[in-house]
Amino acid sequence: MAAVLILAGHNAYAYDDGDFQIWHTEIQEVKTGKDTKLTLEEEFRWADNANDFYYHHYDASLSLQLSKNLSLGIGYRQIYEKKSGKFKEENQPNWLATIYWDLWGCEFEDRSRLEYRHFDYQTDLWRYRNKLTLKLPLKFSKLEIQPYVSDETFFEFQGSTFTRNRFFAGLSMNIKKNIKAESYYLLQNSKSQHKWPKINVFGIKIKLSF
Repeated sequence: MAAVLILAGHNAYAYDDGDFQIWHTEIQEVKTGKDTKLTLEEEFRWADNANDFYYHHYDASLSLQLSKNLSLGIGYRQIYEKKSGKFKEENQPNWLATIYWDLWGCEFEDRSRLEYRHFDYQTDLWRYRNKLTLKLPLKFSKLEIQPYVSDETFFEFQGSTFTRNRFFAGLSMNIKKNIKAESYYLLQNSKSQHKWPKINVFGIKIKLSF
């Protein structure tokens, strides 16, 4: 099993340590009931100093807002990622729970995500992700530009291994009533054998709400 994890890490990170990447995400959010919503997401990633298109996913999830401070969700993600020069598929059902709270004017969001990662070319894996986000109590201009920081950790059940960390620093804004956008910098470190190579990402998210 350790060999599988090492191989997976090696294939996914054939780019140079410190590589610059661009990630672009498009989200459509549809309110399906008083406390439920359907979210559709598509993401594209370019690596090798943003010259190589290597990753694409589709994601659909349904969430239920149980209270002001808690939401639960279930989703499915289909991933195509270039490994050894070919795009390979991963099918990923996932379960989510998010806790919200306010403190000293700041907004906090703590998301837990459990993923079952199914592959046709390697052993299936279970993975847990936790993402903690802090939105600062500052908003600028008519676009209500708001700074935020996030930290996300990845934990593989097989071998009880901490495999990845992502740190985000970004700005969210309201373009129009139903259109929101984010731009962010992401520093990611991923375990590969006994090293932790990093990537630097400039990311953009566009979200439409209906």
